[in-house]
Amino acid sequence: MMKPRLRRWRRSLGARLTGLFLLFAFAVVVTFVGGTQSALRSGWQGYARPLVADYVDRLAAEIGTPPDPERARALSERLPLRIRIDGPSVHWSSDPRRDARDDERRGRPHGSASDWRPTRVLADGHRLTFGLASLAHDDDAPDERQRLIGWATLAILLALTALAYHGVRRLLRPLDDIRAGALRYGAGDFSQPIRPRRNDELGDLAAQINRMADGLHGMLDAKRQLLLAISHELRSPLTRARLNAELVEDSAARDALLHDLGEMRDLITDLLESERLAAGHAALHTEAVDVNALVRELLDGTFKGRAITTTLDASLPPLALDAARIRLLLRNLLDNALRHGGTAATAPHIGTARDGDELLVTVRDHGPGVSETELAHLTEAFYRTDGARNRSTGGVGLGLHLSSLIALAHGGRLTLRSAQPGLEAELALPISSP
Repeated sequence: MMKPRLRRWRRSLGARLTGLFLLFAFAVVVTFVGGTQSALRSGWQGYARPLVADYVDRLAAEIGTPPDPERARALSERLPLRIRIDGPSVHWSSDPRRDARDDERRGRPHGSASDWRPTRVLADGHRLTFGLASLAHDDDAPDERQRLIGWATLAILLALTALAYHGVRRLLRPLDDIRAGALRYGAGDFSQPIRPRRNDELGDLAAQINRMADGLHGMLDAKRQLLLAISHELRSPLTRARLNAELVEDSAARDALLHDLGEMRDLITDLLESERLAAGHAALHTEAVDVNALVRELLDGTFKGRAITTTLDASLPPLALDAARIRLLLRNLLDNALRHGGTAATAPHIGTARDGDELLVTVRDHGPGVSETELAHLTEAFYRTDGARNRSTGGVGLGLHLSSLIALAHGGRLTLRSAQPGLEAELALPISSP
């Protein structure tokens, strides 16, 4: 579960841009802090350090030698200073609890010589240590405040990172629309153009893709209209040729001619039907259909006397289908199974079953089958395989293509897979009330 998410994050342009912005911000902060420290260091060495040293000397002189704790106390009360005295005879601190805690953190026993700066060593051996006093009276308040500031800073940084990512995703949101539009156009659905979200470069890109899709749609429509016109125009001379052929005396040449004319008629019919189905569900005339009844009707009619075994699920409900087109689909699948069943002794099989919210119809033959590389092309128009499925077996390569279009128009799918031996076609239709 985590690996797909990590892959999505690695491929996410928004995540990459956010990471790039964070890296840029880190580099800016490091450069700024480094430059500021260098500038302050040079200013400290040149100006502030001599002034602080002179001020500390004056404080040490005011405390006196030997050091007077009362004077030190007066200074710590008058100024925001912490003063500590360590020496042979005097041990005093203006904030002993804070000093003890600091000594414990540094691993030194209380009362040892401090390594704080600035310090002054007097002539009698006493060491004076000066520091800034805490503004809070509670000893734990400064550390608690520092932790609170640290967590608040981290929370603000995380919130800013989330806002940056949200902003990047908002900027790149048109890419999701462009991707969805490209998938629709690739599937042949030109009914819904890409909606430009903003008037920027991505908006211009969406508009250009819409113009390209309009051009492609126009070319496809022109091709479809030309194909329909040619098919319609061929029907009349084909009908006359068939009538004239039937007037010829019986002979092998006459039978061959009628067979070829019938094949041309079926080709034109399938072409017209495939172009009508390009409109998808709008081309269907649905009604309550019993799929099992359609199968039995085909077996008792078109395929009467043919060896076909069945396994029909009697519990299947009627579905809202186009009966004529589903009948054509089933006929094509059964005809394909009988034509390419080879010399196998096992007869083709058709079965129906329910799988969740889908009705499944499977048709299997036990012939030589096809290779895995050819499976993906079997539903393409006019595609014909080599070997066992050659032209001598009949057909022009439109049956499976037309069956796939009928399945898609019903919101289903047609899947072809190797059955070893043979080929299995599976039709999946969504179960909905008619």
